[in-house]
Amino acid sequence: MVVKSEDGRELRSFRFKDEDESQEVRAVERRILLETLANQLPPETIRYSSGLDKIEASENGETLLKLVDGTQLQAKIVIGCDGIRSPIAKWMGFSEPKYAGHCAFRGLGFYAEGHSFEPKVNYVYGRGLRAGYVPVSPTKVYWFICFNSQSPGPKITDPSVLKKQAKELIKNWPVELLNLIDITPDETVSKTPLVDRWLWPAVSRSASAGRVVLVGDAWHPMTPNLGQGACCALEDSVVLARKLAYAINSGTASIEDAFKSYGTERWSRVFPLTIRANLVGSLLQWEDPIVCSIRNNVVLPKLARLGPLLEHTNFDCEPLLTTNV
Repeated sequence: MVVKSEDGRELRSFRFKDEDESQEVRAVERRILLETLANQLPPETIRYSSGLDKIEASENGETLLKLVDGTQLQAKIVIGCDGIRSPIAKWMGFSEPKYAGHCAFRGLGFYAEGHSFEPKVNYVYGRGLRAGYVPVSPTKVYWFICFNSQSPGPKITDPSVLKKQAKELIKNWPVELLNLIDITPDETVSKTPLVDRWLWPAVSRSASAGRVVLVGDAWHPMTPNLGQGACCALEDSVVLARKLAYAINSGTASIEDAFKSYGTERWSRVFPLTIRANLVGSLLQWEDPIVCSIRNNVVLPKLARLGPLLEHTNFDCEPLLTTNV
């Protein structure tokens, strides 16, 4: 990992293994990850482009799902993993995720002949502005630019406008980042507000309602400052599968109890991570020049110890097939 200032000066460089032997970093393109997981399922298990229009509880305890194409599905169990703006979470009474005060440009630079970037995570810190990039394959490099904004602003989908705005933010920054934006395919460029939802104890709603349960961003959206959003969703899935399998196979525990147990177990992990991600983002988005100078010249190069800061990435899912609940 390499951390630089906006003028290109290196502030810190280290190997994760040198900081903590238990750590390693693997950059994976989201599309590849999703395709890999989907390919493990039987054919036609997944129905694509099936947007959910409405959800209703049936008298027999099942759940009726009405899709935007008019299709109706009667479900014994509903697992809502439908993202930040989840219709299922809304139906369960969850509030809209709260804007964190930052927006992010993202993209996936493509080098047809291959790139020359080393397999390192690269960060660049400015005042109220930061960026990063990391190779995810021999031809692709993921990049982001995070900036402070009082409001999310209007939704813009024109790739040329998004690229122009992104480059304007970092016009005097290291040239490799500017070049990355130039060679980024239009369909991979986006601008999104960063949001989260804090699941306060004894106040927030349960992760489940009867035989309907939430997973990932649908339940606990968090800002990407710890890189744990998708990781937590995968953890959720493993824990939920274990609870559900036990309930189905043992016959002594109900589906509803399995969902409640899942929510209780996962809450103790996702709630602290959501708060921590928010606070880390606020700290990294400092604008005060004196504070930024102390960060760049003292905290990052001399005081910060990455080992303890990375402990949140260590999570033991336990075996998927188990009798423990």
